[in-house]
Amino acid sequence: MEKLTSYRNLIKNILSEYEKLASQTPNPYGVDSVLAFDEQRDQYIWSQVGWHDDKKITAITVYIRIKNDKIYIEEDWTEEGIATELIRLGVPASDIVLAFQPPEVRQYTEFAIA
Repeated sequence: MEKLTSYRNLIKNILSEYEKLASQTPNPYGVDSVLAFDEQRDQYIWSQVGWHDDKKITAITVYIRIKNDKIYIEEDWTEEGIATELIRLGVPASDIVLAFQPPEVRQYTEFAIA
């Protein structure tokens, strides 16, 4: 349970910091940066939503889940990568799944397969 609590806090802190940095550069008018943390289902999302030039904008920048005591990075459009940040903060690569990669490719990374 301690590991799960630690992973939840790390993810929330990382995403909050990224969103804070990104908010220093304004999104297009009408587009908001949104953080959504669901600890009950262990899902964490940073996205952009709104309208710009008569077009609906819905974009996920980062989507992370915790499943089977591992951190599944489902979507990651950050420059350095959330996995890099997690490792820097002490999460072993064996607890990180690059879920945006096809399962057959994951075996060739330093990260968990699933």
